Amino acid sequence: MADTPPPPSDHGQAFLLRQWQRRGWVPRLLWPVSAVLGGLVALRRGLYRRGWLRSERVPAVVLVVGNVVAGGAGKTPTVLAVVERLRQQGLAVGVVSRGHGRHTRDCREVQAHSLATEVGDEPLLIQRRTGAPVFVARRRAEAARALLAAYPATRVIVCDDGLQHLALQRDIELCVFDDRGVGNGWLQPAGPLREAWPRPVDLVLHTGEQPAFAGYRAQRRLAAQAVNRLGEQRPLASLRGHPLHALAGIAQPNRFFDMLRAAGLPLARCTALPDHHDFGQGLPPAGAPEELWLCTEKDAHKLWPHWPQAWAVPLVFEPEPAFWADLQPRLAAALSSLPPAPPSPSPTPHGQQTS
Repeated sequence: MADTPPPPSDHGQAFLLRQWQRRGWVPRLLWPVSAVLGGLVALRRGLYRRGWLRSERVPAVVLVVGNVVAGGAGKTPTVLAVVERLRQQGLAVGVVSRGHGRHTRDCREVQAHSLATEVGDEPLLIQRRTGAPVFVARRRAEAARALLAAYPATRVIVCDDGLQHLALQRDIELCVFDDRGVGNGWLQPAGPLREAWPRPVDLVLHTGEQPAFAGYRAQRRLAAQAVNRLGEQRPLASLRGHPLHALAGIAQPNRFFDMLRAAGLPLARCTALPDHHDFGQGLPPAGAPEELWLCTEKDAHKLWPHWPQAWAVPLVFEPEPAFWADLQPRLAAALSSLPPAPPSPSPTPHGQQTS
C-alpha cells in the first residue's frame, strides 16, 4: 500500500500534534507563551462574566457542541446526531456555525445547492444530511439572529464548535473528546488545549475507544454502503475487487483510513490532506483506470464537482442511551423557560444573503 505524504505545510502541524501528547522539550520551550495566552483567555472570560464584554441572549434554547482540544474530536458527527434526534422528537431545530474553510465573510443561510467554498464543508454536510436550517457567520450570535428571523418557530439552536464563543449565551454545553484526551494538559502552543481543563460543562462525550476520564461514550463505525453523487448506494464489500484510493481532508485522516481497513477494504493508496481541503485547488494524481476513489462524506460535496465518480463512505455515530437520558431533562428545563413559540409562517424561499 502506498500512502501519499501530506503537503509540506502539514508536516509541522503533525509534528506539533505529536509533541502535544507529552511534556517534552518542545512543549516546555513553548510553555511561557502558553502562560501569557492562558492569562488572556482567563481575562476575556472574566470580562464576559462581569458584563464588560457583551454576551447576547436569543429567544431559543442554545445547545453548544464544542471541544477544548485543537483539531477534530468528533464535533460534526455529534451535531448531526443531536439535530437528528431532536427533530425526531418534533422540535424545530436550527444550526449556527462560523463555517470554517469558506471564502466568504458575510452571514448567510446554507442551502442544499450551496458550495462548500461559500458556506464551509461542515455546515453544508449538516444541512444536506438533516434538512435543518443552517446559518453561518463570523459571529455565531449574528447567525442565530438571522436564523430566528427567517425561522421564528425555531426552539433549539445547536451551535457547532462554539464553546469558546462567549458572545452567544448558551443553555447547555456539550464538550467532545477523542482518544487524545487533553494531551499533555497544557494550553496552546505548548499543548492542545484552547482553554484550561477541567472547566464546567453540562455533558462530556467521548468519541474514541479509550476515554481518559469520566463521560458518556459514542460508537463510531462506517456505514455498510458507499454513496455516489447521485445518491446511489453500493455495499462496501462489493468494492474489494478494485484498487482503492482513499483520500481524506479531515483533522485526522488516518482514522478514516483505519476504519476502511477494519471494514475489510484493502487500500492501494491513501492520500492525507489538510482539514477543510479545497479540491478546486488541485486533485491527487489519478491511478489505474479501474481505481475507485473513496472519501469521507464531509469531503464528498467538495470532491464530486471535480471527480464525480468518487464514492463517499458515511459515518454512523451513536451516543450511548445514557447520554440521551441525561440530555433530555436539561433540554426540557431550558425549553420550559421559553415564551410560547410563534405560529409557523407559510413556507417562503429564503435567499442566501442576509443583512
